[in-house]
Amino acid sequence: MRKHLIAAALLAPLALGTAVLPAPAAEHTVVIKGMKFSPAALNVASGDTITFVNQDSARHTASATDGAFDTGRLSKGQSATVTVAAGGTHNYICKVHPSMKGVVKAQ
Repeated sequence: MRKHLIAAALLAPLALGTAVLPAPAAEHTVVIKGMKFSPAALNVASGDTITFVNQDSARHTASATDGAFDTGRLSKGQSATVTVAAGGTHNYICKVHPSMKGVVKAQ
């Protein structure tokens, strides 16, 4: 009987414990069209990915002003996926057309 009580006492924390797994990263898409980012503002979690898709005839970038991400130049029909590694507010622009602006807010 004593062996069973000791075994039960040792195994109880394992039986009651639950594994907490991190949430899977979400995927987001921003379309570049009409000289705009759409959506221009995104709320994401750290670790999420964003795919920027250029549907304009002009070349564009999506370049975070704090260096958090940069797609490089994308021609029409091209896309690039970036991972938002750090939390915070990441403003971004098109380096070719600096009047094009967006923001990513990461938790």
